[in-house]
Amino acid sequence: MSADVWFVDAAIATGFYGLLAGMAVPTIIARVPEPEPEDEPPADEVGSASSDAAPAEEPKERYEDIARRRGLRWKTSLVTALVCAVIGGRVGFENELTFLLYLAPVGVALAVIDWRTRLLPTKLIAPSYLVVILLVLFAAWTDGDWDSLVTAGWGWLVAGGTFFVLWFIYPRGMGYGDVRLSGVLGIALGYLGWAELLTGVYAGFLVGGVGGLLLSMLRVVDRKAYPFGPFMLIGAVIGVATGPYVAAWYV
Repeated sequence: MSADVWFVDAAIATGFYGLLAGMAVPTIIARVPEPEPEDEPPADEVGSASSDAAPAEEPKERYEDIARRRGLRWKTSLVTALVCAVIGGRVGFENELTFLLYLAPVGVALAVIDWRTRLLPTKLIAPSYLVVILLVLFAAWTDGDWDSLVTAGWGWLVAGGTFFVLWFIYPRGMGYGDVRLSGVLGIALGYLGWAELLTGVYAGFLVGGVGGLLLSMLRVVDRKAYPFGPFMLIGAVIGVATGPYVAAWYV
């Protein structure tokens, strides 16, 4: 079997997996616990508020309501299938597929949640760290590729450290959920290699900057506060798909 047929078969198989896994995305969203409500001021303080006070923010859309949105299931199924097909066509039937195919539906769920609420729930990201780390360790043990395991650690440090510094410098411009997400993406991209890692991180900023500008011009999002998680995830997919080619072109 030629290499081209091998990767085409992988793209078809993983795309079919994505169709099925993507149908579970609304269920994943519905099962995410709601964040703890903030303490409300006493009634007398509310009544004494000045008339020129800033209007209260709209209540966050509930995850259950997001999961019940019309057409969400088939949309997430198609998007997840596309993401998985791209990953499978690039990686092939290798052990890296274990954690990449886990992250595909979870990433789509996070993108939908962040787009609707501007929140990246820790209770979905935190378990993903454990799963991805275990699957990365399994891949390294099975392949005997401990160098990639070291690079995965560097990926967590580079991606997570970059976003942490940006959040620390200007916390109003970036949520800490983005920092958490960057770490788990950094581990996955780092295991694949430096090319995928650096391309994925850079692509996230590039797509986020250009895409956010265009969407704000079209009044789809608020220029000063738009979700960055979906762009990070798109950048990660770009890193997987094009990282080696970008590195070869650059060198």
